Amino acid sequence: QQQQPPRGSAAGRETGLFGVPELSCPEGFQEAQDKALQQSEQLVQKACSTPPGPETVMIFDQLSDALCRVADLADFVKIAHPDFAFREAAEEACRNIGTVVEKLNTDVELCQSLRRLLADEVVMSSLDPETRRVAELFMFDFEISGIHLDEEKRKKAVNLNVRILDLCNEFLTGAHLPNKIDKNVLPEHIRYNFTAEGNYLQVAGLHADCPDDLVREAAYKIFLYPNAEQLSRLEELLASRNSLAQLVGYDTFAHRALQGTMAATPGIRHVWKDILRNQMHCVRTRKDFEMMTKMKMKLNPQNSKLMPWDHPYYSGVLRAERYNIDPGLYCPFFSLGACMEGLNSLFSQLLGISLYAEQTQRGEVWSEDVRKLAVVHETEGLLGYIYCDFFQRPDKPHQDCHFTVRGGRLRENGEYQLPVVVLMLSLPHSTRGAPTLLSPGMMENLFHEMGHAMHSMLGRTRYQHVTGTRCPTDFAEVPSILMEYFANDYRVVNQFARHYKTGQPLPKNMVSRLCESKKVCAAADMQLQVFYAALDQIYHGKHPLKKSTTEILKETQEKFYGLPYVPNTAWQLRFSHLVGYGAKYYSYLMSRAVASMVWKQCFAQDPFDRAMGERYRREMLAHGGGKEPILMVQGMLQKSPSVEDFVDALVSDLDQDFETFIMDS
Repeated sequence: QQQQPPRGSAAGRETGLFGVPELSCPEGFQEAQDKALQQSEQLVQKACSTPPGPETVMIFDQLSDALCRVADLADFVKIAHPDFAFREAAEEACRNIGTVVEKLNTDVELCQSLRRLLADEVVMSSLDPETRRVAELFMFDFEISGIHLDEEKRKKAVNLNVRILDLCNEFLTGAHLPNKIDKNVLPEHIRYNFTAEGNYLQVAGLHADCPDDLVREAAYKIFLYPNAEQLSRLEELLASRNSLAQLVGYDTFAHRALQGTMAATPGIRHVWKDILRNQMHCVRTRKDFEMMTKMKMKLNPQNSKLMPWDHPYYSGVLRAERYNIDPGLYCPFFSLGACMEGLNSLFSQLLGISLYAEQTQRGEVWSEDVRKLAVVHETEGLLGYIYCDFFQRPDKPHQDCHFTVRGGRLRENGEYQLPVVVLMLSLPHSTRGAPTLLSPGMMENLFHEMGHAMHSMLGRTRYQHVTGTRCPTDFAEVPSILMEYFANDYRVVNQFARHYKTGQPLPKNMVSRLCESKKVCAAADMQLQVFYAALDQIYHGKHPLKKSTTEILKETQEKFYGLPYVPNTAWQLRFSHLVGYGAKYYSYLMSRAVASMVWKQCFAQDPFDRAMGERYRREMLAHGGGKEPILMVQGMLQKSPSVEDFVDALVSDLDQDFETFIMDS
C-alpha cells in the first residue's frame, strides 16, 4: 500500500460512519432512514408524473439509490459494528427499508409509469442497451412481487415476502446454535473437546479437523441431531417460497430464482448433473474415496468404513502426507504487507490501478484497526474506496466477505458517485515480534475478496441498480474465483512472497507443492458441491415435496455424494446457504467453470498481460449487472461456450501436474 497525502481530510474533524454525518451515533440511523424515505416519496411522485423516456429509468435508479444507500450500509453495520446499540439501530433500519421496498414493488401507479415506457416501442428503440436492461430489471422486481395480481393477491405477496424474511433470519440463527448433550453419554477421554456447561456439553460445530475419529463422529451426530423447531422453520420457508413463486406466475421457486442468470441459458442449466456424467470425474472421485478409505484403514484398522465426518479430515491428512504443506512453513512468506504489495503490483500491471492508504476522520470507522484504501487509476484518477476490516475482534462474525456500502452511478449533475465497499476478513493481529502473517488459505481468501472489490470499483455503470457485483449470482463469483488462479500462480506469488525476517523469496517447489496439494481429493470435494447444488434445486423444485426434507437429504446424499447418510442427523438444518443462495447454490460451480475458462484462455500464458487485463475490464468487469452474463462471457472468450466446455473446465482443473508429483516424490 502506497502512502499518499490525505485528500484534505482533517483527522481531528468529527464525522459519522463512512463519512455520513448523521451516523455519528446509533440514533442517526433513524434520521438517515427518514431522509431516505422522504426523498423516495418525492421520487415516486416524480416518476408517476414524468412522460416515458430515459428520465423514467434515471428516476427509478435514484429511488433505488436513496433506499440502498441506507439499507446496504445498515446491512453491514448490523453484523460487524462492535457496539450493540449501532447493530440494533442498523437492524431496525434494514427492516423498515425492506418493508418500504416491498410496498413500492407492489405500487400499481409507480409500475404503470414504467409500463408506459416499456410499451412505447419508439422510445424503447431509442434507448441504449444498458438503460433498456435496467428498465426491464426494475419491471422484473415488480413482477416477482405480484404487481399484475389483484389487490388481495398483492397483499398476500407482500405478507409472504415479509414472512420469508423473518423465517430466513430465524433459520440462520438456528443454523448456528450449538446442541447440548448430557456429558455422561460421551466417553470421559473425549469430553474435554467440548465446552462444559454444568452436567451438559455444548457441541458448536463439526470438529472436522480433529484427529480423533470418535470426537468427529460424536460432533457430527450431536451437532446435526434434528431440532424440531428448526425443521418446521425450514419446511415453512420452502413452502412459503414456493407459494410466492406460484402466486406471481412461476412453476417453482427455482424457476423464479434462475431468471436472468447464466443457468437460464438452455443446455447450461444443469451443469452440475453433466459433471456426474463425465467419465473422468467419476473415475477420479472413486479413486479419491478409495485413497481416503486406505488412509483411514492405516490409521484406524478397527473401523475403516469411510463416513461423512471423515472426508474433510482424511483429505487433509493425504494432502499433508503427500506434499508437506504445513501452514507454519508458508506463513512467514505471506505477511499482510507483502500480500497487499502483491495485489497492488498485479492490479497496476494488469489494469493500471494503484491502492493508496488514506487517513480517516474521527467517527468514520467502527474499529481503530480498519484501514481505508483509495483506488486510483493511472489516467482516470480516483475510482472509489475500499475499507479493509481485516482483523479478528470479539463478536465479529468469522466470515470473509465483501459488502457494497454505496454503489457507483452517474449523478444528475454529470459527476460520478464513487463506489464504497468493505472487505471483511478475520486475520490475526500482529505481535511484538512479527507482522500479521497469513496462511496460504488466508492469502487466497484475501485475493478472492479483492476480486469482488475490483468488480465494484470497475463496474462503472450509469445506474447503481446494476453497479459492480449487483449482477446474477452465478456471475458474481467469477471475478473473485479468477483471483484465486492468480494467487496460485508462481509468477504472481514470486513478485511478493518474501520471508518477513530474511527477505528470502518463497521457493518455487513450495508453491508447486501447495498448488498440487489442492488437487488431492479435489474430485471428491467437487462431488460434495454437486450434492449440495442438487439438494438445493430439489428443495426449491416442485412442491409439495414428495418426502420430508430429511428423507430427501438421505436420498440425494446417497445418489449424488457416495458416502452414507447417518440416521438421526439432519445436515440440511445447518445448511445456512439455503437463505442467501436459495435455488442458486449451483452458482459456485458455474462461476468456477467460467473463471477456469477465462484463466486458461486469457491469463495462463502471461498473468500480467495488460491487453488481456483491459479486455477483462471492458468485457466483464465494466458492465456490473448491466449486460446479460452469458454475453459478457462470450465477449471475454470470443466464443460461445457449450455445456461440454463448462464441464471440461471444471474437470481439467483436477489434473495432477505429473512433473511436480514426480519431483516431490
